[in-house]
Amino acid sequence: MASDEMTGNGGETHQTAGGALPTLTTSQGLPIADGQNSLRAGPRGAGLLEDFILREKIFHFDHERIPERVVHARGYGAHGYFETYESLEAITRADLFQRAGERTPAFVRFSTVAGNKGSSDLARDVRGFAVKLYTQQGNWDLVGNNIPVFFIQDAIKFPDLIHAAKDEPDSGFPQAQTAHDNFWDFVSLMPESTHMLMWIMSDRTIPRSFRFMEGFGVHSFRMVNAQGKSTFVKFHWKPKLGMQSVMWNEAVKINGADPDFHRRDLWNAIQTGDFPEWELGLQLFDEEFAASFDFDILDPTKIIPEEVVPVRRVGRLVLDRVVDNFFAETEQVAFMTQNVVPGIDFTNDPLLQGRNFSYLDTQLKRLGGPNFAQLPINAPKCPFHHFQQDGHMAFRNPKGRVNYEPNSWGEGPREAPETGFRSVPAEEMGPKLRIRPELFADHYSQARQFFQSQTPVEQGHIRDAFVFELGKVQTPAIRARMLSRLRNVDEALAAKIADGLGMELPGAAAPARPVIELAPSPALSIQLNPPPSFAGRKVGAFVTDGTDMALLADLQAELAAEGAVLELVAPKVGGIISSSGEIVPADHALEGGPSVLFDAVALLPSEAAARMLAPVAVMRDWLADAHAHCKFVAHTASAAPLFEKAGVAMDGGYIPLAKPGDAAGFVTACRQLRFWEREPQVK
Repeated sequence: MASDEMTGNGGETHQTAGGALPTLTTSQGLPIADGQNSLRAGPRGAGLLEDFILREKIFHFDHERIPERVVHARGYGAHGYFETYESLEAITRADLFQRAGERTPAFVRFSTVAGNKGSSDLARDVRGFAVKLYTQQGNWDLVGNNIPVFFIQDAIKFPDLIHAAKDEPDSGFPQAQTAHDNFWDFVSLMPESTHMLMWIMSDRTIPRSFRFMEGFGVHSFRMVNAQGKSTFVKFHWKPKLGMQSVMWNEAVKINGADPDFHRRDLWNAIQTGDFPEWELGLQLFDEEFAASFDFDILDPTKIIPEEVVPVRRVGRLVLDRVVDNFFAETEQVAFMTQNVVPGIDFTNDPLLQGRNFSYLDTQLKRLGGPNFAQLPINAPKCPFHHFQQDGHMAFRNPKGRVNYEPNSWGEGPREAPETGFRSVPAEEMGPKLRIRPELFADHYSQARQFFQSQTPVEQGHIRDAFVFELGKVQTPAIRARMLSRLRNVDEALAAKIADGLGMELPGAAAPARPVIELAPSPALSIQLNPPPSFAGRKVGAFVTDGTDMALLADLQAELAAEGAVLELVAPKVGGIISSSGEIVPADHALEGGPSVLFDAVALLPSEAAARMLAPVAVMRDWLADAHAHCKFVAHTASAAPLFEKAGVAMDGGYIPLAKPGDAAGFVTACRQLRFWEREPQVK
């Protein structure tokens, strides 16, 4: 079907100052003479039943919404490509890994789990990281998260987990947060959730940007080569710009200032040519390793530390195009774990097995019929042929008389025994039981390993997160039960949380299996894996009439050379008159551009403006927040009245800008992202 037929742009046009515009029509192509007024009997008369134009317009509007996803409802997507670094034919026959340098089209959707479509971006939550790769042998969906483990081991518990995490059914709140009785009641009764709890109470669940977070396939999968040899694999996405999160107080304020913070960041980065990029990493291991590892590799609540099995980087994912229409692409995209290609196969992970069963039902419910794979965002980009027919919204049906196989007419597609998908011929034997492997029962060792792998600053954030969340739990018995679990993770952590809650520390819960003392894994820490530069970050510079343009230009040049962005915040969004007399437009007004929107800040006011603005509450908050959130602050001497009135004491995170050239030192400091030495004082 031609594009003009699909969009209705092939009929009459009208010449305007902006060029030719298409004629407004009904969905049937009927030109509309008046789309501003409904048909009625006289100027003040009743509406007429024959007004089919009104009926069609209202009818379609009434049916615009489709059911939102039960989980991962709030999402944002973009197009891009995956480029293979090297041939992996020895490991897998998956077509996209056969030729070095080949680019495979991709669509990626990031999301939060618990909130609805209208929730805020900076909720403390797991982030979905779902990748659809349009390969030459069909679509491969790697449907993962930004955390490598999950709350539960078996899919039969998934409805219970989500029911508990979502808003409570009687009150309808809280929205997009787990800080309530139902969630903590459930997880405190499910010790297998303990490892995941350490991750979600960490800074991993309040990322600064989609661009600065890792992604994981969560489960163990298989890669299969042309000879049928199978290798176990865990999938990782590593951000090229490094990892970064925000502080909890900062997240709360960002949600108030810009609830679309993550969406805007991704959109702006792509639109300005700063394309987000990740590398695909593989942890590859064989049956012998799987049998010797401390934990069962089929358990989705466990990881394999990168120090034990290194991550091999085999390609890059680049997002270089925003969607044309959010609904048609981001909202209608249908990811399914069972969408694999020849050379990729499943394991017996019980959570993965249940996901494979569930996703087809999910998409049928949301998208209204069995033909959702024919929607452009879901359709393969390679040739595809089958005998599926009819059903709601069937865009393509078999041509001719043949709609079945085998047939003797010499028509239609046939199987491909040599190149088609074949499951790994693993031998499966055993009695039918509702049971889990014994190794699944170690619920605390890796939770302890994760906590001990964090820096003291990160450990403090985990403690504070537990205090906040459990402080919202109204039932003391639930809090006590959770504390008893945490004693198996770290005694000092449990004691500090109990102190923060004003509770006695209960006895430790008896673990099903003894806790194993595992070596710390530095790869699990965000702060121990700093970014290579300050690239991709954003600095907010507060400027006023009389700002020194030489210093501002120097700062702008240094940040541009680093690959960072400078945005100007002024008392009014109309801008300022600089020291050289030129009008400089602003990106934000002070009231609408709080410092929480930036990774670092700079203050370059004139002396007169600083004295005038020092008593203004929003100015004090702007600087006080930057200080409290441990940001690096560049400043001119003229900003001194602002510091004095805000009550901040300058430290090593404050870098003076006295002359051109000083900005280089500020940018160098910013590569650390935060001046964490300040946190003990501001807390």
